[in-house]
Amino acid sequence: MTSTTETERPSIVWLRDDLRLADNPALTAAVERGAPVVVVYLLDEVSRGIRPLGAAVKWWLHHSLASLAADIEARGGSLVLRRGDAETEIPKLVSETDAGAVYWNRRYGRARDIDAALKSRLRDDGLTVESFRANLIFEPWTVTTQEGNPYRVFTQFWKTCLEQGVARDPLDAPTSIRPFDTASDDLDDWGLLPTAPDWASGLREHCAPGENNAHERLEGFVDDVLESYDRRDEPGIEATSGLSPHLRFGEISPLQIWHRLHGAVPAPAKQNAAKFLREVGWREFNWNILYNFPELHRDNYRSAFDAFPWADTPEWEIDAWRHGKTGVPLVDAGMRELWETGTMHNRVRMVTASFLIKNLLVDWRVGEAWFWDTLVDADEANNPANWQWVAGSGADAAPYFRVFNPVLQAQKFDKGGRYIRRWVPELAAGEYPLEPIVDLAQSRRDALKAYDTMKATATTPVD
Repeated sequence: MTSTTETERPSIVWLRDDLRLADNPALTAAVERGAPVVVVYLLDEVSRGIRPLGAAVKWWLHHSLASLAADIEARGGSLVLRRGDAETEIPKLVSETDAGAVYWNRRYGRARDIDAALKSRLRDDGLTVESFRANLIFEPWTVTTQEGNPYRVFTQFWKTCLEQGVARDPLDAPTSIRPFDTASDDLDDWGLLPTAPDWASGLREHCAPGENNAHERLEGFVDDVLESYDRRDEPGIEATSGLSPHLRFGEISPLQIWHRLHGAVPAPAKQNAAKFLREVGWREFNWNILYNFPELHRDNYRSAFDAFPWADTPEWEIDAWRHGKTGVPLVDAGMRELWETGTMHNRVRMVTASFLIKNLLVDWRVGEAWFWDTLVDADEANNPANWQWVAGSGADAAPYFRVFNPVLQAQKFDKGGRYIRRWVPELAAGEYPLEPIVDLAQSRRDALKAYDTMKATATTPVD
């Protein structure tokens, strides 16, 4: 243990999904304390309540950590990497460094129980321990109905958020970080990147992790894309922000996005700023859901759906969906985009999810698990919440029995076929299957029948 005076005992900043220097309250508090700073990222996939990361997320995490380490070093500090369960590794690091304070930004899933236990334990040991709001604009316990219950409908939730307003401005990044020398894992030893086979060539081409790239993306969106945001449902044009993976890893904060969209915005784009922030609001809503329903990726939010009669769908049909070989052009285009780039246009996500759930009658958890492993922006709130929304089992999922018709969706949102031609080039060459793996009309009827069966057998009302 290092012998230091009380005023020089280092501060530990425990990073999680907040891999940034600017608008990072935990880091700001540590720097302002004046002592040396130990900035640590703990790769914890073993603690209770922690869901192990998917493969695509691990790829992004590797590069995000490398970028963050370079940014910290440029300010005089260093990024410490550790691996293991938090309740063992954080106190161990405190002991090794003789730390006097520990700071972190709050989490909202099951992991908050870990944080609460550690906060109590470390405070009992005489340390200063503080947590901060950093990754949501509106924390779940601050947005409730008049009766104190969580909202189940987005429009009411977002109306309450907007009435509250935003409490603070984003924080600047520290100009310097006092170093403290302690042992660190080597990032390459964590094995986050694929090796045999190396399936990440598309991710390397399409993805740019890191805080600086996040802000470049935001500025490019505001300057060049926001004007077209009212066409965001069209996958063949650039009309979305591309910020979701940066938000997922906290390379940029929602508060920074909020203030940027309320700042100087090109005149033709101003009308779309509120529409975009509404989508940021859906992210807040999904985290609110998770906070109040922590088993969101395992259990139906609406318990009536426990009675849904999922089909015994052949595995080959599910594999055809996973790999974009269903014979339905828009579905196949989306699934191929996902495999190549680690992301998928939001409108197409809804269509591909609906096809799996309602045309193939496959349990939504199967699709959620595939997206968890293949999306670079998969997080524990948005991924399951969006899958449950499509299934009808989630919050604000009316009409729950809606079945997206992928042919009509393509005609409406990809009129010129630009998106489909990009990802399904064999269609133009006449080499594409003539028939889908299921009859769309019949499978829709089967889905509606299944919903009727659920309504008749559920032990709770299907509202």
